[in-house]
Amino acid sequence: MKQVLQNLRNGKTQVVEVPAPSPGPGLVLVRTAASLVSAGTERTLVEFAGKSLLGKAASRPDLLRQALTKARREGLLAAAQAAFGRLGEPMPMGYSSAGTVVEVGDGVTEYKVGDRVACAGGGYAVHAEYAVVPVNLVAPIADNVDLEQAAFSTLGAIALHGFRLAEQQVGARMAVIGLGLLGQLAASVAAAAGCQVLGIDLDAERVKLARRRGLQAATNAQAEKSARSFTAGQGFDAVLGCAATESSEPLALAAELARDRATVVVVGDVGMQISRRQFYAKELNVIVSRSYGPGRYDPGYEEAGLDYPIGQVRWTEGRNLAAFADLLASGAVDVSALISHTFPIDAAPQAYELISGGGAALGVLLSYPDAKGKPAKTLTFTEAKPLGKDVVGLGVLGAGNFARNTLLPAIKGIKGLELVGIASASGRAAGDLGQRFGFRYAGSDADKIIKDKQVNAVAILTRHHLHAEQTLAALAAGKAVYCEKPLALNEQELAAIEKALAQQNAPLLIVGYNRRFAPLAIELKQALDEGGQPLAAHMRVNAGRLPAEHWLHDPAQGGGRLLGEGCHFIDFLTFLVGQAPNLVYAQALPDGGVYRQDNLAVTLSFPDGSLGTLHYLANGDSSIAKERLEVFSGGLVAELDDFRQLRLTENGRTLSSGGRQDKGHRAAWEHFTATLRQGGPPPIGYGQIFGGMRATLAALESLKTGQSVLING
Repeated sequence: MKQVLQNLRNGKTQVVEVPAPSPGPGLVLVRTAASLVSAGTERTLVEFAGKSLLGKAASRPDLLRQALTKARREGLLAAAQAAFGRLGEPMPMGYSSAGTVVEVGDGVTEYKVGDRVACAGGGYAVHAEYAVVPVNLVAPIADNVDLEQAAFSTLGAIALHGFRLAEQQVGARMAVIGLGLLGQLAASVAAAAGCQVLGIDLDAERVKLARRRGLQAATNAQAEKSARSFTAGQGFDAVLGCAATESSEPLALAAELARDRATVVVVGDVGMQISRRQFYAKELNVIVSRSYGPGRYDPGYEEAGLDYPIGQVRWTEGRNLAAFADLLASGAVDVSALISHTFPIDAAPQAYELISGGGAALGVLLSYPDAKGKPAKTLTFTEAKPLGKDVVGLGVLGAGNFARNTLLPAIKGIKGLELVGIASASGRAAGDLGQRFGFRYAGSDADKIIKDKQVNAVAILTRHHLHAEQTLAALAAGKAVYCEKPLALNEQELAAIEKALAQQNAPLLIVGYNRRFAPLAIELKQALDEGGQPLAAHMRVNAGRLPAEHWLHDPAQGGGRLLGEGCHFIDFLTFLVGQAPNLVYAQALPDGGVYRQDNLAVTLSFPDGSLGTLHYLANGDSSIAKERLEVFSGGLVAELDDFRQLRLTENGRTLSSGGRQDKGHRAAWEHFTATLRQGGPPPIGYGQIFGGMRATLAALESLKTGQSVLING
């Protein structure tokens, strides 16, 4: 299928062929009929992409600071790779569209194939022939509404939410400052609600357009005079600021036009430097409208489909979307006059040139061919051919940041490893990485990877809740598995995988515990083994805080940071000792409403008497290196700093080694590939894999009970 992508590195807007996405649980697959190009949000992104590297840094100093911090912690090369990796990822464009449902995911009962719907959401309602959209971001469209008009519904919902925040009733006097697309819609919504509305804009042509649409409007130069006449000198009950400008003039004008104790709602992207005198004198109420209603930016609502009870939250973003669709169906709002240009999707770059040129573009639509049959969910790059002798054919599930920036660059060129297929739910990300790294094909169907006879090893890089399910499916299909940590989110999943591996001739399994394969880790392990004594090791991880809404914090999807990432360091301590822990005790700092049980101290006891402690912390300063290890054993003191430098001190002498940071990603894959080609024991003993994972689950249990947890083999 065709999709519009923005290249952030070179600034080009491109229409590319990508695999069609597959609808997961709670999602619907929509064949797009029309999508609306945003002259605000999307134009800003295009302008950012067109800047030089220095220009990008100047316009986003927050990202520059992140890059500098990473450079200090991990070196210039790692920082440069991460920065160019982000810029190299094509950005999907679009957030407002309409079309027809062609497939529904598990658990979807609200919609069926053939339903006409409006779609919303960045990353969902994209400019593409097909899109997967969560049920809470979809609204039904009546048969009498053209899908071209329905494509305005997201922007209409934004206007509707801004109007609701003003809390005005029939007969109220309202001013709308800024008569671009958003302002035109906001004025129409307010008029449909029975308010007396005056639209105001600098552009005389937009004022004329508003008048042709049956609205009263005036230019900025006439605003105060028109307002006095319109309100009989009393001022407006509410003012909606819908302009798009860095200037604070729209807010200053709003204060002039408002009556005492009126409400000013900032709907557009305007400067926020306000005059205290103006707003104090009238005791104005200022509200900044956040997109299109409650539920916006809440992963539980938008991604998991958890709706808010209507008795508690009457107008969610989904219900606002549906309400605007109803206004279109009733004829209370007509957007046909707002359509200034329509381009076929193949000409999408011309649409972006138009909105970036500052011309008369207003409602710019993309149209799509009326495709027949099922969408193609696989994109083939090279012809299928038999694998060479002793070649490992790799299939990859997941095409996120880890795959893009870490794993795929690390395994490039490994002898005996051929990249066969890659899949991601969106299809787009897999298509990009598939072409970039030389896979034979890419798609959105994970089952195709698992069933492909040319694939004899599967790398599972998806979100954590899918790891166990996909590992079991791959093992059952006779494929070796490289599963990125964690292997499982609970004991039941772990036991099922352990049982599968106990079968005769079971395929090979390795978990992505790459740190045990790092060169400095191997050097440290050899030094400890020479001493042959129990050890005491302390691992400190300056992990940094994640936003509360990050998927890793979700117990069902990510499992939390201890399970999702802490298992990595429990495994590393297990590697140093050479056996899995048998007793675990864990404590956490109070979260204080800021953290999510990710400031932890975990104490591990081992059968040989060794002790390990893990301090995993989210409350530190990001300028300090992420990982530091100290080990004491038999007269030896070892210090490992962020896998860049190792110091071994014994008998008063210190030997130091290291240089560029190497966390062992490539070495882990070289071991995995060599084992598949030549045979031999698993690169990580299963006793340590399952013992370390059970120790992590035991740490979670200890956090709940406040007691030590004994681990039974």
